[in-house]
Amino acid sequence: MAFQFHTTTFGQLLRLLSGNKAFQYPDEIDPMLWKRFLRQDASEHMNGSDQSPNKTETTEDGAPDNIIFHDGEQEILLVEWYGPDDPENPRNWPLRWKNLIMFQLCVLNFAVYMASSIYAPGETGVMADFGVSEIVATLGLSLFTLGYGVGPMLWSPLSEMPKIGRSGIFFWTLFAFIIFQLPVGFAPNIAVFLVFRWVTGFCGSPCLSTGAGTITDLYDPSLASYLFCIWGTAGFCGPVFGPIIGGYLAPAKGWRWTIWVITWLCTLVLAAMFFFFPETSADNILYKRAKRLRKATGNSRLRSQSEIDAAHYTARDHLIVLGRAFTLTFSEPVVLLMNSYAGLLYGVLFIWFESFPIVFGGIYGFNQGEQGLVFLGIFVFALISLAFFLLWIKDHIATRVNEPGFTPEMILPPTFLGCIALPICLFWFGWTSRANIHWIVPIIGSGFFSVGVVTLFNSLLNYLGISYPTYAASIFSGSALFRALFGASFPLFARQLFSQLGIGPGNSLLGGIAVLFMPVPVIFYKYGAKIRHMSKNARHDV
Repeated sequence: MAFQFHTTTFGQLLRLLSGNKAFQYPDEIDPMLWKRFLRQDASEHMNGSDQSPNKTETTEDGAPDNIIFHDGEQEILLVEWYGPDDPENPRNWPLRWKNLIMFQLCVLNFAVYMASSIYAPGETGVMADFGVSEIVATLGLSLFTLGYGVGPMLWSPLSEMPKIGRSGIFFWTLFAFIIFQLPVGFAPNIAVFLVFRWVTGFCGSPCLSTGAGTITDLYDPSLASYLFCIWGTAGFCGPVFGPIIGGYLAPAKGWRWTIWVITWLCTLVLAAMFFFFPETSADNILYKRAKRLRKATGNSRLRSQSEIDAAHYTARDHLIVLGRAFTLTFSEPVVLLMNSYAGLLYGVLFIWFESFPIVFGGIYGFNQGEQGLVFLGIFVFALISLAFFLLWIKDHIATRVNEPGFTPEMILPPTFLGCIALPICLFWFGWTSRANIHWIVPIIGSGFFSVGVVTLFNSLLNYLGISYPTYAASIFSGSALFRALFGASFPLFARQLFSQLGIGPGNSLLGGIAVLFMPVPVIFYKYGAKIRHMSKNARHDV
């Protein structure tokens, strides 16, 4: 039986019911296994003491068995992997298992992001059912978006705590997301609807940032570069497909069905995660291993590295860990500027989507279903852009990421194309959306948005992931927060913007904002290494 089943929710439940007889770990089958792999050099963990280990025990063949040293008055033995090929180490798992986990993450990322925009075509139904204004109905989109921006600021630091890990957060927050969809779909009034739209966004949010930590848990940096792109593009395609599905579903079945589609899709993902989503945090796996060994041997000296590190933590230290996402987001210049740029992209995406009904419904006379189909132009261009971007990663990054001389700034050149493509898209779309110009022309122009998002967004994700691998989940939670803040606020004034300025000037305003941010990638390409080395949290070895 594959060891990956041991830490799935199914495996943990079966172990509980069987008294740990099912899905036994190697050290439960052979209680002496740990002695053959106990790390030799533990002197670096002596809590600042410069005393040397005071005792060495040897096995019968003369090889050192363990080193006993003092951490204060306590003798400690360090628990690590059972050799370089330890099957419990996520980096050693079969590729099919890693890809299965990655597939679940992408589907979940797609579904949660789609849950935000699939509701948009049903806003008129919400207005009619609850007798509210257009702005109040739009809050259903904004509050959900805000919820999944705030959520990762809590979930991501928790997932980096060895006692908690990642898999439980993924599973149980998704379970809560599904349960709280019921009061959204059956909401008797607008207050209940809006409150639980925020709650579901909050509960569904871990996949939007903690997924980055899972990728770094599983894959070598050369492969992680590809996976960051695929995972990020899956999230980008969610808001694109939302109006396509909702455009046909809301008029035919009502706005509540847009909620049920997401609920069913996420239920399928939850069922898959129950059986096939194991724990990927190395710190959590070793923490639990140390607990098992202490119980099996009665030897209280056995400790994992995370337990040694946390032995002298105060309550203040734990609060600092929980607040890590906020401190990294707002105290790191690299993270702050990159996240601001990503937030701008996401905010422009959401406000720009609000102009599509005005253009294709008001100017070209498309019905609601046909208005959703125009987003296929963005999707097609996204697939083409992703293919070329992955080829660029293959030729210029994957083969160099582990070689001397590589720097994270080498991932940024595609952003030079992206920062140009974004304003081109907005100006093109805005000034070709006219009755005397065929509708295919603005659709082609909209495709350039995908070129901008794929090259910019994925480059930023890769850059942050490579620069801050230890805190990837917390770093990406800050990115999710900025995207949510922009995505939640921009749609609230979108209709007024386009009604007051018109489609052309309104898109030109957005394009002008995009132009102002064009120097950001160039600045980080030239000076990013210097800025990174000023930070104590970023990598200094590249």
